[in-house]
Amino acid sequence: MPADLAVIGLGHLGLPLAQAATAAGVDTVGYDTDPRPVAELAAGRPPVDGSLTPSEIRRMLSSGFRPTTDTAELGRVRTAVICAPTPPGASRTPDLTAVADSARALAARLRPHTTVLLESPVHPGTTEDFLRPLLEQGSGLRAGRDFHLAYSPGRLDPGNRAAHGYAHTPKVIGGLTPACTESAATFYGRLTDKVVRARGPREAETVKLLETNFRHVNIALVNEMAVLCHELGVDLWDVIRCAETKPFGFQTFRPGPGVGGHGTPVDTIGPHRPLRLVEVANQINERMPQYVTQRCATLLNEHGKSVRGARVLLLGITYSPDLADRAGSPAPEIAQRLMDMGAAVSYHDPYVPVWRVRDLPVPRADSLYEAAAGADLTILLQHHRTYDLQGLAVKAQLLLDTRGATPVGAAHRL
Repeated sequence: MPADLAVIGLGHLGLPLAQAATAAGVDTVGYDTDPRPVAELAAGRPPVDGSLTPSEIRRMLSSGFRPTTDTAELGRVRTAVICAPTPPGASRTPDLTAVADSARALAARLRPHTTVLLESPVHPGTTEDFLRPLLEQGSGLRAGRDFHLAYSPGRLDPGNRAAHGYAHTPKVIGGLTPACTESAATFYGRLTDKVVRARGPREAETVKLLETNFRHVNIALVNEMAVLCHELGVDLWDVIRCAETKPFGFQTFRPGPGVGGHGTPVDTIGPHRPLRLVEVANQINERMPQYVTQRCATLLNEHGKSVRGARVLLLGITYSPDLADRAGSPAPEIAQRLMDMGAAVSYHDPYVPVWRVRDLPVPRADSLYEAAAGADLTILLQHHRTYDLQGLAVKAQLLLDTRGATPVGAAHRL
């Protein structure tokens, strides 16, 4: 059965797009080379990262969404969007293996007049220099003449979909030709209130680079301020509270135990000059798990306890609040460092029933308050809304809050 749209890659990028398209009345198929997420979605079960709820999946299926591993479906659509993952590879460069696999699967079925879009985070030039040859060689068609080709950076705010849903997030697009751009604009115009046309695919790809690096650089700034303010005896969280009242020239970022998330900062683009500021920001952010463990050791020592043999409870091990996604979470590194120092580590997270570090199971606390009362040190790594921090501060023997979420004076804060 023909469909309007094929979303290729049913992960954290593809599923929100498929959901938005289905809700907008676009007949959508979701293709993935991995049969597991396809089978789970077809059965109405949500993804393990918790990005969609069971009711949302059921609503998509009842509206006609069809998850599949059949490549034949890719040859029956007018628009195909590649949302394959690009995890960091060697030297922090995006691994394009999944993009290449998706491109080859699509190219074998590509028909004239199809609009092909790439949303995966990639280096500038990938759409033209990497994706285009794969599509042309596999299909015998020419991009810009026989089919449309464009790039659009994925823009997600995990856990904050109500405030920044797909329809209310402007979509940037850059096509290989003006006609490619307009074809992409026509498609995305069905899903979002505003379409922003970039000069070309390289500019659109660089938008994603700038947005990701902007986040990491600013988080690095407040992370470094957190270390400085602790040394000075200054309450950084009060500083941020006051600074964010400025109506211009300031955007609020908050420190934490690590950055996390799917967006990987890029400080080097092929043979070009490195982005030195981003390089330094990466170094600062990557040091935060080590800094947190150092703070833990100091706190325990100040209270007459050693890290070796201490019972340490980690609260919230996901990278984003109120979601199960653990991509890039600093929790594993913090747990490993504490274990290396001899601590007995356990955890609590309402979204993660089982957790392993170094292939070893980490004990999960069943009763949160009992576990906090029994632990020598409790560390809040992620502030899920289900956590009653006032109550936890009362129960915990010693509480380190890395998110600045506890009431003033209720805990030691980062």
